[in-house]
Amino acid sequence: MNQKRIFTFFFSFLYLFTFAQNVQDSVKSSWKYEPHFMVGFDVLNAGASIFSNRKLFQGFVSSRISKNIHAIAEAGFEKNTYDKSGYNAEASGPFLKLGGFYMLATDRENELNGFYAGGKIAGSYYTQQYFAVPVRGYGGSETSEAFPSSTQSSYWLEGTVGGRVQLFESAFYIDVNMQPRYLVYTTKQEGLQPMIVPGFGKSSVRFNLGFSWNIAYYF
Repeated sequence: MNQKRIFTFFFSFLYLFTFAQNVQDSVKSSWKYEPHFMVGFDVLNAGASIFSNRKLFQGFVSSRISKNIHAIAEAGFEKNTYDKSGYNAEASGPFLKLGGFYMLATDRENELNGFYAGGKIAGSYYTQQYFAVPVRGYGGSETSEAFPSSTQSSYWLEGTVGGRVQLFESAFYIDVNMQPRYLVYTTKQEGLQPMIVPGFGKSSVRFNLGFSWNIAYYF
């Protein structure tokens, strides 16, 4: 009787161990991370910089974490001027964005093709200078005041909605996306809201919308 119980316990334990091992192997295989990267450069804004006061150069690196989830890091440099409503300002500096996106729809033959949505946190550490700021003068007359160059920082949240498609049978892709942005925090010079934030755009309001058209390479 004792031997029967021992054999029953032994084979039951062996079955449960084998079943658990198979489940664990299945989970591992389904979440296996393969370090492939996609590197892209925004050719639209870089090309527009030739004909505009806004000089914007940016690129990204993304990596597929799971079947539909991708991590992404973006970095760039922007120099721009603001000349409107009596304000004349200039800002320039680098910016960095970190986040991820989820593939909403993919191609059966190539899961990197499709539409996606996601979000990022972003920040910029930049130099700005006010050449003219409108102020009220004596007797209600309008005049302007200049402020010296200073170093500031700004931080914002950014959504992303876009799509990517492979170029023929090559390792190159076209990646196009829109980025709705919300300015969360910014330092101020003399209490003035910054007119331009590199990577965010004109920041006289907290909401902004960006657009990029990238050529990317997958390896």
